[in-house]
Amino acid sequence: MDTHLDIRPSPIAGQWYPRDPQRLAASVDGYINAARLPAIEGQIVAVVAPHAGHIYSGPVAGYAFAALRGLTPDLVAVISPMHYPYPQPLLTSAHQGYSTPLGDIPIDLDALQLLDDCLRDELGFGLSPVKNDPEHSLEIELPFLQRTFPKGFQLLPVMVRDQRQRVAACLGYSLAQVLRGRNAILVASTDLSHFYNQETAETLDSEMLRRVGAFDPEGVLDAETTGKGFACGHGALAAVLWAAKELGATAVKVLHHATSAEITGDFSQVVGYGAAVVTRVG
Repeated sequence: MDTHLDIRPSPIAGQWYPRDPQRLAASVDGYINAARLPAIEGQIVAVVAPHAGHIYSGPVAGYAFAALRGLTPDLVAVISPMHYPYPQPLLTSAHQGYSTPLGDIPIDLDALQLLDDCLRDELGFGLSPVKNDPEHSLEIELPFLQRTFPKGFQLLPVMVRDQRQRVAACLGYSLAQVLRGRNAILVASTDLSHFYNQETAETLDSEMLRRVGAFDPEGVLDAETTGKGFACGHGALAAVLWAAKELGATAVKVLHHATSAEITGDFSQVVGYGAAVVTRVG
């Protein structure tokens, strides 16, 4: 790509995933190749993937990205939470691309502008561009996408700070307006419950994933509000489900669930991870 572009450097390479390109490629390929997928019917519109350090959530993320193998999208919209206390409700990168050890990914600036315009019409505010953000939940998906789509793609990055229903629903609608007619894939980046014991986490995660599998974005947000299930990216997840509905998707299949205990051996305080695929028949 154009070396004169302003590229966001990675703040997490070497910490959340390997810095060495060969090690990173091998580890990501290993997670994807290890996934044992059920039959998936229809055209894939979106996937749901976790966003912890690859060593923890990579085995689950591998299921989401294994489902995308063989596709060649021109544009990938990654919608994640913003974990840091920015005052703006919806954020994007002020750079022109993202860097990982596997190379640079250009941002589709035209699509980003269209999304901003649509959000301003729907919400009265748009995307706030930020430089050198420290957010991991969007970047963590990029090496998986780079190995899944080796021919390259452009990125539409959105980080959600305000996860209320009106914002999520309008973001979903606006994403659909931008992506309609495009050769595009949506990625919802979220982890599930945090720091409960394994038994409690299984209960909470099962309920959240039940609502995801029911293709129920309102239910996803309700689970968070009522404490019946948790997802740190519930707003981003609901937005992607709404966008997928607008784009004609009809079904969600949960592909895999696990917790950090399977890696750490600590069952007293775990983090839950889930992968799912959203499809359109016809």
